Amino acid sequence: IGSKQRESVPLCSVSSRYNSCISIHSFPVEEEIRKRWLVYIRRSNFQITKHTKVCSVHFKSDYFVEGTIRRRLKKGAIPTIFEWNREMQPPRISVWERRGRPPIPESDMESANEDIVWHDYCSAPEPAALDLSLGQNEELKREIEDLREQLEQAKVNSRFGLQRFSGSDEDIRFYTSKYTITIGYNTRHALPAIDEFFLFMIHLALGLKQKDLAHRFQVHQTTVSRIITTWANFLYQVLGSVRIWLPKEQVRAYLPEEFESFRDTQVILDCTELRCQMPSSLLLQSEVFSNYKSHCTFKALIGMAPHGVVTFVSELYAGSISDRELFKQSGIIDVLTPDMAVMVDKGFLIDNLVPCKIHRPAFLTKGTQMSVGEVRHTQSVARLRVHVERLIRRVKEHKLFDTVIPLSISGSINQLFAVSCLLINYQNGPLVKAWAQ
Repeated sequence: IGSKQRESVPLCSVSSRYNSCISIHSFPVEEEIRKRWLVYIRRSNFQITKHTKVCSVHFKSDYFVEGTIRRRLKKGAIPTIFEWNREMQPPRISVWERRGRPPIPESDMESANEDIVWHDYCSAPEPAALDLSLGQNEELKREIEDLREQLEQAKVNSRFGLQRFSGSDEDIRFYTSKYTITIGYNTRHALPAIDEFFLFMIHLALGLKQKDLAHRFQVHQTTVSRIITTWANFLYQVLGSVRIWLPKEQVRAYLPEEFESFRDTQVILDCTELRCQMPSSLLLQSEVFSNYKSHCTFKALIGMAPHGVVTFVSELYAGSISDRELFKQSGIIDVLTPDMAVMVDKGFLIDNLVPCKIHRPAFLTKGTQMSVGEVRHTQSVARLRVHVERLIRRVKEHKLFDTVIPLSISGSINQLFAVSCLLINYQNGPLVKAWAQ
């Protein structure tokens, strides 16, 4: 019943708001029938208004007009079903009452006995029936084997691991940034070793968060963190044990034709910066803030041989360090000799730090103009030095370094960056197609 309409029958809690089978009815206009309604509902000195109603539960079913959409009472209908006279619903039979089973007629008993088929379970089956059973068993065995294979395949497809993509080199290269994975399986850990390496490469190549990797590989987030740290340290030791600084004779042997005018070039150097999360400490913020990037960064020095391979990777330093100071602290000065030359950008003011020649674009001093020779030299150096920037862009194709690096992995960021740079030497294809040997 609506908020304005009220039930006039005592002890009645029936509502038509949530019951479409209940209808409500106003008091009749005839004075005599209205008085009878008040007597039956046990109301005296009761004020009747347009909102005073009686629900259909209190009327017998034959008191309603049939064949109408809206339920209407017959003329002279009186409410007679109330809580106090127990006529609102018939009493339910208790579930604990014993009910006698009706007797079965003798005619039905005889017909039932005639339908019974007696079997001799001790007798041997017919040979034909035995052959049929064996054939069915073989068919069921094959079906079970097929279902087992389908179940194993479903398990492989539901598990995000290398085994799932083992038949597709394209998918493996997508998740691992163009590297081919060949390593043995080891099931002693929560994940096989091959899947741990696969997880590490996905983190490096796609920059997926540790929580995302935990959901994909169905392991705990701390397990993901441990796997990433372990593999970063392991690959740092394995790849770092291979000498990447090349002797000058080997550099000359692979020198591209474009470097004919700079045959003494041993290495092309450039700095790169990786954006990192801002520390909460104001002191650390001032140390890692880079004016060049207007962001908190880590900074490193990368060296490339003229034919496009990484031959030097420094540690990561705070972003506020200058190129000159980074060059000085990187340790590359110790491997340079007077018969070598380094190619750098014009911002590298390292003339009094190195024992060798420097190929660098010419400076334009105030009030002067470059000579023709200086312009050509600058253009030549810039055209060759740009390849180290292409190499750095290839390093940053590992999406982990193309986004803001969280401080939670700062403890292993040196290893991750070094591994990323060293893996470039194993990437498919040379930096310039014409330099392929």
